[in-house]
Amino acid sequence: MKTFPDFSFEAAAFARGLARVAGVDEVGRGPLAGPVTAAAVVLDPDNIPQGLNDSKKLTEKRRLVLSEEIHASAQVCIVHVSVEEIDRINILQAALTAMTRAVARLPDAPDHLLIDGNRLPEGCGSAEAVVKGDGKSLSIAAASIVAKVARDRLMVDLAQQHPGYGWESNAGYGTSVHLRALQQLGVTQHHRRSFAPIRNILMQHKSANP
Repeated sequence: MKTFPDFSFEAAAFARGLARVAGVDEVGRGPLAGPVTAAAVVLDPDNIPQGLNDSKKLTEKRRLVLSEEIHASAQVCIVHVSVEEIDRINILQAALTAMTRAVARLPDAPDHLLIDGNRLPEGCGSAEAVVKGDGKSLSIAAASIVAKVARDRLMVDLAQQHPGYGWESNAGYGTSVHLRALQQLGVTQHHRRSFAPIRNILMQHKSANP
């Protein structure tokens, strides 16, 4: 039986007197290249786009349509945390940092956060972690959609600057095309040097060119 996100988490928060509820999600923890991206979304309860779901369960075309509808009807903030910061503080902390910044930069401060996953960023105030929340909460689903669309667009732009790695289709993940290009074309400034495949290639290059 298929399940879809609903507004029950938000309604429970409203019942506790928490008027502005933001869904928060991130995308891009696993890729070898590009930033990690987070979004915070406060939906208008009277104007929720139809068909919101975990971004991974939607087609690209549907994500694009819904992203436009979310931006038009909700408060949205999207934040990218750079490769340099990922390498400095590690990918988990970078993802949490991206979520914290996205919430902080919303036009109006939310009263409560619904955060995808099992971990809350430090100092986030009234909040709850929702495991697989992008498939349970409409607000988190909305955040997952706008975050993915924004990051995918960024990776398409970077692919034009660095052709051959397939970022326009693999979004920086370690596909066979991407791994083969790393061996043939080398490591760019957009690759995460703290990630083992990149670190190993750099070590190989250093060993071959002492």
